Amino acid sequence: MPPGGHEFHSANGNHATFGRDGHPRDVHARGMDIHHGPGGQRTIIRERPGGVRVVSNRYGHGYIGHPYEYRGARFVNRTYYVNGVVYSRFYRPYTWGGVALDVYAPGLYYRPAFYGWAYNPWVTPIAYGGWGWAGNPWYGYYGAWFTPYPVYAGPAYWLTDYLVSQTLAAAYQERAAELAAAQANFGAPMPPDVKNLVAEEVRRQLALENAEASGGAAQNPPDPGSSGIARMLTDNQPHIFVAANGLDVTSSNGECFVTEGDVLQLRGVVAPGQPANLTVMASKGQDCARGSLVQVQVSDLQDMQNHMRETLDQGLSDLQKKQGQGGIPAAPATAVAAPQQTAYAAIAPPPDPNVKTELASQTKEADQAEQEVLHEASAGGPSADGGSPAPAAAAPAPTKKIAIGQSVDEVTGIMGQPKDVVDMGAKQIYVYDGMKFTFVNGKLTEAK
Repeated sequence: MPPGGHEFHSANGNHATFGRDGHPRDVHARGMDIHHGPGGQRTIIRERPGGVRVVSNRYGHGYIGHPYEYRGARFVNRTYYVNGVVYSRFYRPYTWGGVALDVYAPGLYYRPAFYGWAYNPWVTPIAYGGWGWAGNPWYGYYGAWFTPYPVYAGPAYWLTDYLVSQTLAAAYQERAAELAAAQANFGAPMPPDVKNLVAEEVRRQLALENAEASGGAAQNPPDPGSSGIARMLTDNQPHIFVAANGLDVTSSNGECFVTEGDVLQLRGVVAPGQPANLTVMASKGQDCARGSLVQVQVSDLQDMQNHMRETLDQGLSDLQKKQGQGGIPAAPATAVAAPQQTAYAAIAPPPDPNVKTELASQTKEADQAEQEVLHEASAGGPSADGGSPAPAAAAPAPTKKIAIGQSVDEVTGIMGQPKDVVDMGAKQIYVYDGMKFTFVNGKLTEAK
């Protein structure tokens, strides 16, 4: 329950949680859990029979995860669909302190010689001009907050810029139409000393993956208790996390938001089953302030570690291809061999052929289901005890005027449900008697 928030329960088992401002935070309806995050983010989760999980967002992006086994070990093959691209990733389910986690399991491992080359500093720092970000909209938006190193003392620093840039580029691409029209207003840029802390964590994750590869993880499944968040929370070493998605968290100054690219630091040990306290090392100004102590759920930290390892694996692939070019030193001959596919990836279920359609369908159904619950809550209905009407404050206060930039929820809260919806992916047209409303990426762009 958000501080100062309210909860609504309907007679048919649906429920919703509202923040202090009256806007919905979490809605459960039609077997779906719908969570609203910062910046208009929304995550929809549905568990299907057979352990299949479908996760989508407001844009119809996300993944479908299918469980399977390899040598008696449990795995999940997620088929992702994001911005027109379909790809697979693999995970080991693991429970720590009663919390269910999915720990990233690489689909490929490199030779130990390559991990060693990527881990150690270069003899001489190098300048690198191959990023090609100039003129890119995401860098135009985030460039005041993030700039690359002027020189790179080793691969870990190059990979750090790769990690942060990929995180910010993906965040921008997901909400390009909104951010292109928005005015970036960031605080101080990400400090160089914080980037150096990220680089040290990059080296720790490279050492972890090297240890897995050297231990035969390509054939024998990696131990999720050793390669996942459980180890990081109990080794009494400082660890750095880079947020991949927006989170609403509790801070020392009340509720605040962590957004993509923010940097958090963990110190000390976390007891199993408990959330972790981390310090915000870098934020973009409108987020949790730098220096704040924030409480983050273990599952969210696992997602951040997964994101770091997944992105580093992409970066390692680019680094291997670019070694010896653009100022990057050449790797030894023993380090340039192609990576080896893991046995558990080779026997995984095939990617979902209809992932795009299924994710879009779930997002559309979630729109309808949520509106039903919110309408019921605003009209008054059974409370948490199932007997008396829910408090009027629990319902989101409707906006009285239609305005460009409003969300689908705000417009339908005023107009009610449309007679028809023309769904063209990122663009949707809501049709009413005598009126049409055009939304792009969930925001109203035209009314006529």
